[in-house]
Amino acid sequence: MAHEHLVGHTSPDDEYLETPPGSTYEHTDAHVSIIVKFLIWLAVSAVVIHFGLGVMYEVLIQQATETEHRYPLALTQEEPLPPAPRLQQFPRNELYQFRVEEENLLQRYGWMNREAGIVHIPVDEAMRLTMERGLLTSVPQQDAAARPSTPGLMPADASSGRTMERRGQ
Repeated sequence: MAHEHLVGHTSPDDEYLETPPGSTYEHTDAHVSIIVKFLIWLAVSAVVIHFGLGVMYEVLIQQATETEHRYPLALTQEEPLPPAPRLQQFPRNELYQFRVEEENLLQRYGWMNREAGIVHIPVDEAMRLTMERGLLTSVPQQDAAARPSTPGLMPADASSGRTMERRGQ
């Protein structure tokens, strides 16, 4: 049987049936002295733990303010750069420099490719030369005889001008 350790009782529930005469409390209640001892031990350990944590944090704060470097191995190394492509450090300065170089390219004479004989000239000069020489000097002109002269035929709307159709006038 599982309840062989019972002393003076026939079943485990017998001890709860009656309290001894003259008792002012239940005999199965917890002992007050044990609860008080536990609460005292709990309060003392809480005070000791809080005091210990306070001392530890003060030591860690003092060590952090005394050190000048982040990591012991970082003393001999320079700041590592991130892998390429990197962000621009001074994008406004670089943009200004780019625009100055572009402006110099647009406003001055110079060689683009010396072997091929290609040069660049200022924009104003290029516009003046274009107007003097004409815009379509390199495109061959169509002869009037080569154009179809069929009266009444016009390019079809749906064909984008590839086919002709007769329209009423």
